[in-house]
Amino acid sequence: MTALDEIVVDATPERDPHATTTRTVLQGLGGALPRRVVTNDDLAATLDTTDEWIRSRTGIGARHQVDPGTSTSDLAVAAGRRALENAGVDSVDMVIVATSTPDHRCPATAPDVAARLGLGTVPAFDLAAVCSGFVYGLAQADALIRSGAARRVLLIGADTFTTLVDPGDRVNAVIFGDGAGAVVLGAGQASDAGALGSVTLGSDGTGLDLIRVEAGGSRQPVVDRGDPTAWFAMQGRAVFAAAVTAMADSCRSVLDAAGWAVDDVDHLVAHQANRRILTMVAASIGVAADRAVLHLDRVGNTSAASIPLALAAHATEMRTGPGSC
Repeated sequence: MTALDEIVVDATPERDPHATTTRTVLQGLGGALPRRVVTNDDLAATLDTTDEWIRSRTGIGARHQVDPGTSTSDLAVAAGRRALENAGVDSVDMVIVATSTPDHRCPATAPDVAARLGLGTVPAFDLAAVCSGFVYGLAQADALIRSGAARRVLLIGADTFTTLVDPGDRVNAVIFGDGAGAVVLGAGQASDAGALGSVTLGSDGTGLDLIRVEAGGSRQPVVDRGDPTAWFAMQGRAVFAAAVTAMADSCRSVLDAAGWAVDDVDHLVAHQANRRILTMVAASIGVAADRAVLHLDRVGNTSAASIPLALAAHATEMRTGPGSC
């Protein structure tokens, strides 16, 4: 989906005496990937494709896939536990799980994740916004913390998108991988290392047909795995063009809202969908290619998990500390 109307989330109604000065601070990071690694050569053994074809069009060399019996919540729990340990905390006020592949259509996955993490009966809910789920969850957590409704939030982006993709689809089966990434967000001050800046959101519902799993919802509830409408479908070229435009526009909006110049940016951590998209977005806004974090080459497109997974990997590999821009 493309983002045309940008909403700056930079202030919320006061709900406690500290609301005017409270800022959301990133306190911990964690990620989790399934053990099974599927390389491009593995896919080429069953699909009409090659390693060179996949790399040249997507930048992806391998991806992780869940085995039967492993669910989205399993990955979410593992990532959440690592984020809590990284933050040095054992309690939160709320759990948000951004996912479009929940364990069940009902009930929500987040309460189960919270319980398995030993977080008790804190409020917990799912947020479904596909690849933008983590960003929407970040905006939600930011608003809750700034308003005083919560002092600490565990936000997890988790998806097992390979369960939605036809394994015989040579175009889409090479793109997606499974994984989970988590962050602990807490109340702090603007001067704290890791303080969250401006957030912009938007949507474009006219792009409904560009990315979809047609069957399984209330409009078409009967799912037959032999029916092609039960699988993920995407108009790749149209999505590519829309993604570059929307992501670049959103970056410019958030830079304007923060009062930053492009030179103030240390790293661009964007949704990891396609290497060419990342390269074009960086070039469009004037960010040097070596400042655009690339993680999809090893894990593919992990949907709502892609940004927190990239953050966690970059922080570990590059030893990026809190406060890096």
